Amino acid sequence: MNNKNTLLEKIYSKSAIVGIIGLGYVGLPLGLEFIESGFSIIGFDIDEKKIPILKQGKSYIKHINGNRIQKAIDTGRFDATTDFSRLTETDAIIICVPTPLDEHREPDMSYIVDTAETIQKYLKPGQLITLESTTYPGTTEEILLPLFESAPSVSHLTSGVSRYSVGIDFFLAFSPEREDPNNPSYTTKTIPKVIGGVTPDCLEVSKALYDAVLDQTVAVSSPRAAEATKLLENIYRSVNIALVNELKMVFHRMDIDIWEVINAASTKPFGYHPFYPGPGLGGHCIPIDPFYLTWKAREYEVNTKFIELAGEINTFQPYYVVTRTMEILNDHGKSLKGSKVLILGAAYKKNIDDMRESPSLKLIEILRSKGAEVDYNDPYVPKLPATRKYNYDLNSVELTKDNLNKYDLILLSTDHDDYDYDFIMENSKIVIDTRNAFIKHGIKSDKLFDA
Repeated sequence: MNNKNTLLEKIYSKSAIVGIIGLGYVGLPLGLEFIESGFSIIGFDIDEKKIPILKQGKSYIKHINGNRIQKAIDTGRFDATTDFSRLTETDAIIICVPTPLDEHREPDMSYIVDTAETIQKYLKPGQLITLESTTYPGTTEEILLPLFESAPSVSHLTSGVSRYSVGIDFFLAFSPEREDPNNPSYTTKTIPKVIGGVTPDCLEVSKALYDAVLDQTVAVSSPRAAEATKLLENIYRSVNIALVNELKMVFHRMDIDIWEVINAASTKPFGYHPFYPGPGLGGHCIPIDPFYLTWKAREYEVNTKFIELAGEINTFQPYYVVTRTMEILNDHGKSLKGSKVLILGAAYKKNIDDMRESPSLKLIEILRSKGAEVDYNDPYVPKLPATRKYNYDLNSVELTKDNLNKYDLILLSTDHDDYDYDFIMENSKIVIDTRNAFIKHGIKSDKLFDA
């Protein structure tokens, strides 16, 4: 029996062991779906702190219930480790590692390269490797494929060939993650999964694996098409968010309420989809992914003006919010320098604890550079974690009457549902709302301003 048929048989019988590299916001929920569908999982992560937490049946991600992890442990089909030599125990390997930008806003491929080099050491005949990390078109075939093909193979020794052949000795595909943390309507299982294989057999086995776990898969012609699909999705959002962010600034000068305009436009039943302004972009996808295509496009002598303009507008938003803050304080006879500011919300979106690329972190930086004393509150983030760019030594301030009243200004950055908006408004001197949250809760006040 050849490698493809052997692997397919293991997938269909759910005897295939799946290794997931990267147990974060993408890898952990995906691994749980595999376990709940009857597969055995080995989770790999370089963060040693995560492993004992998982083995105790607990979660370090707010929107992932610890009960799911405990049930996975109880099945005896879930293990987690930092020992990457155990990759030899797996039949399929799914890569879910970060793909950040470096200080020059160019792709930092070190996580993917390091992971691929580790897999190369332990690659065995018949394994499937799928990359899920968002990246530029060509990554799978330009970085992963040469590394895996150069691994020594025992399958062709009789013919004098000592290298792996893709689609014969191993299988390689790209399937972009589409996680939306804490989305009430769509989960890892129900979000359609796009898949592109390097060869037809690569596509067949990777699709079979995901079909065994997820509700719907969507096959495309190549890994490059799958990589481009993910970028299109996020560029679409980035450009449209930039549009409403720009209109927010224009309409403010014209004394027009952008939120009223968006709500009115949303009544059109065709040809329009609402996007909403904010204090800046957050999350791992929209602030980062478009620049992967911008970088790659230079290789083809193409300037992605639309993408770069959207990036400029979105990157400017925290500065715009601070400028509005300065204007509003000035109208109240105060200077931003020396003022006490409390930022509400540290996560990049409401009701989660995900801090990746959160605009709140940039707001703290800018406000401090202007001389303000800055604190924050977030019911999901008790202490600001160190990130690649920032390392603030700040703990969440409790929202008591006395605490709120001691600040010159309250700045809402993340509109968590947990907030008691009436209480906050009642006990604050000035409130700036970047999310229209107070108006949504029916609150109007001469202390309330937008930004």
